[in-house]
Amino acid sequence: MITNKKPTIVWFCAITCNGNTHSLLSANSNRFELLLNSFDFIYHPSLTLDKSLEEILNQKEKIDFLLIEGSVSSNKDFFTLNEDSTFNHLNKLASKANYIIAVGSCASYGGIHSKFIQNDDISSVNKAISEENSKNLKHDIINLTGCPVHPEWILQTLFTLKVNGEILLDEIGRPKELYSTFAHHGCTRNEYFEWKVEGDFGQKEGCLFYDQGCRGPMTHSSCNKILWNDINSKTRAGMPCIGCTEVDFPRNDMLETKKNIGIPHEVPLGISKRAYLSISGVAKTFKIDRLHKKLME
Repeated sequence: MITNKKPTIVWFCAITCNGNTHSLLSANSNRFELLLNSFDFIYHPSLTLDKSLEEILNQKEKIDFLLIEGSVSSNKDFFTLNEDSTFNHLNKLASKANYIIAVGSCASYGGIHSKFIQNDDISSVNKAISEENSKNLKHDIINLTGCPVHPEWILQTLFTLKVNGEILLDEIGRPKELYSTFAHHGCTRNEYFEWKVEGDFGQKEGCLFYDQGCRGPMTHSSCNKILWNDINSKTRAGMPCIGCTEVDFPRNDMLETKKNIGIPHEVPLGISKRAYLSISGVAKTFKIDRLHKKLME
């Protein structure tokens, strides 16, 4: 448990589009106000004015929570802050931190930068932090994956650590309370999924798994349980889940279901392909008029 009246937060932007910053600013206003009242948000390059990054790097005081947005590189020619690399800045900050949270898929896995920028040492926060700095932390590095991460996931993680001092993680460092279920759980299109009634991009009805590339049944995420802006999610808005919380994100052709002889190449996690094909075959023999009628409306 953290005993400070207001634990400190430093938010470091590495190689990033700042999408996670925008996501944080889209948090429920009451919850965001609670965050600011409960923590001392001492540095963010776009949101704070009291201290510069140089002052944070040179201070002797510990940082309770170091949040990193974006992937990391030691290549000064590629990306430089104050004539130094994001890699060096990160490790200087990490040496002062009690807890480190990688915010978003780029920070957690390297993300889009490591996938598309070749011949560079772009990496995740976990790989970039030195072994010595990792040993001095009070907790394993926490990965909050997503592109961007849900703002409520950031807040829940911070408050859990503030109260308990720890949080249960899955095998790739994500909080279990947020990533133990699939985006499929809570999806309003599940009945269409069960009866193999495919919809189209932007439609209010129909499943998006069979043709539109929806990754909901194999993506660990609570997007359909903890709704964005308290009201919505990608699938509820007619957008396929693109699996942005998973290690293999981003994939090629994300809005297309890869098939082999008309059968999805990947089936929902937790079921064998043979069993899934058997269930699908049975479901397709039924035509649920009610669902088809709603799809056509």
